[in-house]
Amino acid sequence: MIKQTAGRDQLGEFAPKFAQLNDDVLFGEVWNREGLSLKLRSILTVTILVSKGLVDSSFQYHMENARKNGVTRDEMAEILTHAAFYAGWPNAWAAFRVAAEVYRDDPGVSGGIFGLGQPNNSYARYFTGKSYLNPLTNPEETIFLANVTFEPGCRNHWHIHHAAKGGGQILLCTDGRGWYQAWGGEARELRPGDAVHIPAGVKHWHGAAKDSWFSHIAFEAPGEDCSTEWCEPVDAGQYAALR
Repeated sequence: MIKQTAGRDQLGEFAPKFAQLNDDVLFGEVWNREGLSLKLRSILTVTILVSKGLVDSSFQYHMENARKNGVTRDEMAEILTHAAFYAGWPNAWAAFRVAAEVYRDDPGVSGGIFGLGQPNNSYARYFTGKSYLNPLTNPEETIFLANVTFEPGCRNHWHIHHAAKGGGQILLCTDGRGWYQAWGGEARELRPGDAVHIPAGVKHWHGAAKDSWFSHIAFEAPGEDCSTEWCEPVDAGQYAALR
């Protein structure tokens, strides 16, 4: 849900009607319409502004908004490269200067020190958004370890690791910023170096922050009669409210 006050903050006294239309109609209604994701609306807006050669402070706002809405550094570079052939090379050059500043501290899509791996297609039905899996060990030979990478906004569904004895899961966070939440508890922000022990029988979810890629190593603790029960998706409104 986007809420905007820039119109009233900057033009509320000089042009109150324009300010109201900007804040309440453009951002309050159009940007919040169903049918297109915020990410796609950001991509469209940036592309249109580049095509018109408008790379002022409002363009920087929309570039920052695109990053917050999940457009990665690599995706933005590809978007502007593609747009250059249709919108003009000088326009793209000017846009790239803004993009480089907005994404200057973004490491891009790498999966952290253990690598991105392949799309996690086998479990995609249990995730909101796209995730990647890079196995680090052979489960037939030892405890299975895998580096899991979530794109911005991606999270897995609520789930439970069952075991008759022992079991559970351990997460070692390696890159980006994410969240972990146990059922009935507060969401916990995760950053590189954090470790999470999830006992067997605890309903939980974990995934990326809205504006950051996130990677962690996951492994199932040894136990007897271990299994995973997948439950409902994380409520979109509750996830969106995380700060």
